[in-house]
This record gives sequence, structure tokens and C-alpha cells, in this order.
Amino acid sequence: MSERGAQGLLSGSALTVFRLNGQLLAVADRLAAPAGLTAAWWQVLGAVLPAPLPVSGIARAMGITRQSVQRIADLLVERDLAAYQPNPAHRRAKLLGPTAAGRAAVARIDPGHREVAERLAKELGGEREFAAALAALTRLSEALERLEVPDRAVSSAEL
Repeated sequence: MSERGAQGLLSGSALTVFRLNGQLLAVADRLAAPAGLTAAWWQVLGAVLPAPLPVSGIARAMGITRQSVQRIADLLVERDLAAYQPNPAHRRAKLLGPTAAGRAAVARIDPGHREVAERLAKELGGEREFAAALAALTRLSEALERLEVPDRAVSSAEL
């Protein structure tokens, strides 16, 4: 593969993933709105449904900044959709967990989420094709995670 070919593939991948991210967030916002949530609130609540996590752990899992998650976590706590709990592993980094109201809000999203997932699987040609698309995205994410990309300032001559 030529260098230009790989560069074009990286650019195409990035643009496609950015578009996909926007599409998924728009769908998530439409699904979450009737439950009184936003896509971001749903993401954070979804991350802590299995077990409470520190804000930094949620941020790592979601690939976003700790500060972004902290703002959302504070809003969820303010609205009684989540609560902070003591963290036995770290005195200052409290754990965030869903409240009964938070679990109920997420549960209200489930029927619409299931319907969209089934329609998307059908559009892709079935669950096997959907799983293959997910596997490709996962491989791409894992490969980027392994790369060491140097911080490099761009000079004005390069602009």
C-alpha cells in the first residue's frame, strides 16, 4: 500500500467515524428525550449500570475528557438520576452509580433502542453483518490505541 493510499484511508476513516458519531448521537438523543435524558446523560448512566465507577474510569471507557464526564455526573446527581458513593480504593475519587430513577429512565429507552437496533441490523443484512461492522470498528480503535502518535507542532510554513 502506498503512503498516499494509507493517508487517504486514515482521512476517509476519520471522516466516516466523525459522521457516524454524529448520526449515532442524533439517534441517541431522539431515543433518550422521552425518558428526560440526553445522549450524553444516557451514555454516562449506561457506563455505570453494571457497577459504579469513578468519573475518570467512565471518561476512559468513553474516550472523552474527565471534565466532560464530571459535568454530566454532577447534573445527573443534581437530578437524582445518579449518586456519588464512597470509593474504597481511593478516598477522593468517589464512585458514580445510578439511582432507581436513573435506572428507570434508562429502562424507558430500551424498547425504542431495541427497535432501532433491529431495524439497523436488517438494513445491514442481518446480525452477522452488523457484528462484522462492529468488529472492524473495534479493530480500528484498538490499532489506534496501540499507536504512539508524536505530538508535533505544525509550523506556519506547513499551513
